[in-house]
Amino acid sequence: MDLIERAALKLRSVTAEDAKAAEADVISRSITVDDAAPRIKGEAPRRSRREEIDIVRLKEAGFITPDHEPTRVAEEFRIIKRQVLLKAFGIGDNAEKNRNLILVTSASPREGKTFCAVNLAMSIASERDLTVLLVDADVARPSIMKTLGLPEGKGLVDIILDEDVSVADCLIRTNIENLSVLPAGRAHPLATELLASERMGDLVDEISQRYSDRVIIFDSSPVLANAAPGVLAMHVGQVIFVAEADRTRETQMQESLSLLSGCKNINLLLNKSPFSGGKEKFGSYYGYGYERLEQ
Repeated sequence: MDLIERAALKLRSVTAEDAKAAEADVISRSITVDDAAPRIKGEAPRRSRREEIDIVRLKEAGFITPDHEPTRVAEEFRIIKRQVLLKAFGIGDNAEKNRNLILVTSASPREGKTFCAVNLAMSIASERDLTVLLVDADVARPSIMKTLGLPEGKGLVDIILDEDVSVADCLIRTNIENLSVLPAGRAHPLATELLASERMGDLVDEISQRYSDRVIIFDSSPVLANAAPGVLAMHVGQVIFVAEADRTRETQMQESLSLLSGCKNINLLLNKSPFSGGKEKFGSYYGYGYERLEQ
């Protein structure tokens, strides 16, 4: 075989290899990749994990759903989310660091913080041009997955413990188009300390930068239960402090707010307040009656 023939054979071989590589690239691109978790340059593509939220079950429990009727809860969370979104995507003097990161907490357990966090996420997810990531940051007593009827799995604690585990590995896409969920992850005896670690602070900053075009809601533990909310407050742009009407005492609120002082934007949300307004307000206009929520 002369020199020209060997060169031609080599060229055909290279062309065939390039074609196979191109075909493999097309196949890899056809694999479902979690578009809720943008990849860092050079990072391998990740298969998305998708789970189904039982919409009927959620609706029966009193939560906002994509096909919700115009109830008082839905109307009041529309008002709440407008204030949140205004700050989240404000420009100029209204722009704050990590402004798209919202921490939802309360002074004590059972004041309705998870109810409010899920409903806020559902309300924002109904926006046409916005997506929302709901993070279960109450690692001591996680409840987001149970509330949504989703299976547990790797989550926030796993990401903090293992640097080889990324947010994209743990994200769950749902049948609600604009909603993704990040579970709390494995149980750990030092879960509170993990949330107060430097690794958690770096992770929150990374999430804010990496997902700057969406709203991230952290359902945290109660402020007076452990130190985690006070630490997280230093990294988020907004705090929604849920207070139960006729239950949260003024001293509890003052102590909680002092522990959350790391965040400049703290919104108070009054939950379970008896409705005393006129019949023409919010959901009552449509013939529905629910507990009142105020910001």
